[in-house]
Amino acid sequence: MKDKSRDRELGMDRPIARRDFLNGVALTVGALAGYSAGFDHRAFAATTSANPPTLAGLRGHSIAAMGVMHSVRDGTFWDTAQPPVATGERYDLVVVGGGISGLAAALLYRQQAGGRAKILILENNDDFGGHARRNEFKASDGRTVLGYGGSQSLQTPSYFSPLVNKVLADVGIDLSTFESWYDQGWHEKRGLGEGVFFAKEVFGADALVVKTENAAEWVPNTPLNAKAKSDLIELIDAPRDYLPGKTREEKFAVLSQTTYADFLTRTCGYDPQLVLYFQNSTEAYFGCGIDGVTALDAWGNGNPGFDGMDLGDMPYSSMSPSGRLALTDPDDYIHHFPDGNASVARAFVRKLIPAAQKGSTMEELFLEPVDYSKLDEPGKATRLRLNASVVRVKHKGPPKTAQAVAITYVEQGKLKSLEARNVVLACWHRVIPHITDELTDAQVEALNDQVKIPLIYTNVLIRNWQAFDKLKVGGLTAPNCFWDAVEIDYPVSTQNFRFADTPSDPVVLHMSKMLLSADGASARDQATAGRYALTTISFEDMEREIRDLLGRALKDGGFDPARDIEAITCNRWSHGYALEYMRPWDGFWPDGPLPIEASRKGWGRIAIANSDAGAYAYVHSAIDQAARAVKELLGDKANFPEFADFPGPPRDRIGL
Repeated sequence: MKDKSRDRELGMDRPIARRDFLNGVALTVGALAGYSAGFDHRAFAATTSANPPTLAGLRGHSIAAMGVMHSVRDGTFWDTAQPPVATGERYDLVVVGGGISGLAAALLYRQQAGGRAKILILENNDDFGGHARRNEFKASDGRTVLGYGGSQSLQTPSYFSPLVNKVLADVGIDLSTFESWYDQGWHEKRGLGEGVFFAKEVFGADALVVKTENAAEWVPNTPLNAKAKSDLIELIDAPRDYLPGKTREEKFAVLSQTTYADFLTRTCGYDPQLVLYFQNSTEAYFGCGIDGVTALDAWGNGNPGFDGMDLGDMPYSSMSPSGRLALTDPDDYIHHFPDGNASVARAFVRKLIPAAQKGSTMEELFLEPVDYSKLDEPGKATRLRLNASVVRVKHKGPPKTAQAVAITYVEQGKLKSLEARNVVLACWHRVIPHITDELTDAQVEALNDQVKIPLIYTNVLIRNWQAFDKLKVGGLTAPNCFWDAVEIDYPVSTQNFRFADTPSDPVVLHMSKMLLSADGASARDQATAGRYALTTISFEDMEREIRDLLGRALKDGGFDPARDIEAITCNRWSHGYALEYMRPWDGFWPDGPLPIEASRKGWGRIAIANSDAGAYAYVHSAIDQAARAVKELLGDKANFPEFADFPGPPRDRIGL
């Protein structure tokens, strides 16, 4: 039962920018019930906006778009659908999906096929970019504040392929610019450290503790039990060799088959409270908690306990791609636009459809608004159609000899059709078997292996960050709370865009939640359970958890959630980031054969490009996969001298 008094104390009744429900009602079991009840355009017709990034409340995957595809998945869509209306449109290329990979495929195809090629991008949501989504706020003092709603940064450019570097340069992104934009000393200059909030429902008492370099200085201030405190201090400050007598190779073999949770309790003999403390520490990077991530990948992630084990400094073959990346990453984590990789998506759109976005500089990518009315103009060489859910792709004749592909899609509740000479499917892997009947059972099985990680990326605009300044924290983790972490957004300033400087400035707090089950299952099973759990959570639930965590964690800094919160946007990604291959669950990793090798093969005039195809949720992988797909379609006509060897599995890219 809701505590109305507590809700008023938290400010649940305050009029802020939050409940602009573009996507329909809050996501609840009741709202999802209609997904399998047959196609109803009245229920699933999308609402449009002149500037989607400014919409607050529940964002991310729209209920309108998800409703169409869930109905297709459940086999009820075609029961009531009327025959499609032929638009008469015919394109050289149709791209299904307007995320980074789809936009990159459109650009690469245009560069290879020439300016006369007619290209259409069909995106089922109300904004382009996929997870590279922008949240835009107007603070009470009048200034515009930006946040990222999904894809965060261009990570580790040192590992980008030559093709990726060329593509980014082609769309006007100079990676060296971030060296002056990103203020790496912002926290240090303000004396802000890292905090940990221990919640009473998990650890017996509420406590915000500021971490220091030596665990012995701060761990005694936590509400952990006496043994857990002693164990945590030893683990961080003076870790032993927990596998004495074994060679390095033997240690790698054991750590590849042992989860970090079991490593802490069974191998090290530490108190189970350490599992509660570290459970969420691997989720953001691997899409799985420490009960499903190997100790070897936790070592790569920077989790403590390995300094005394003589493991060296090079990755082991069975580490996941991200585990290898974290261990060997040579780059500072600075390649971040104020709106995250939404600006990368905008860079592609500006190159493809110049009328939709003015300017030519990197700064103008996030300063200049997109003119959404220009995205889908008749007669233009490249068009991008939003709120258009593709429900069928089928060759007009046998795939090996067909000269065209028919595409059927839903727009404003109406079924329409058009034709394309070539098609790139830049949607999720698991969608593809539902929109075509031309695949083998083996490829369908391989496509269905790619289970997406469900997550919520939330941006909270606060009127100032004085509480953080008083507490001397720039962010905090919250072990086993609803929200995994809270952090002041990345400090990026440019000539005409200034990040928060003084504690009285408004700022965006980024809060994240990976919907996973902490039950020792694989990442696939945890993600599946988490996605179901997400259907039971409304925006009101999310908001209450936001206010409760901030109010409790920051209370000694004077934070008042009823007074200090000005806007909330929750980006709900029920199908979030691509799943990586990891031990101990994926015995085929790294030697293969890998499911992506079978899943991403094109057929006839259709190719597949997305981050799923690389089993790697990074922008550069999405671009590499787009290049591979375009090469498949054009064959010898495609000339990519910057990348002669097209991307194999992620084991070929990182660290070995």
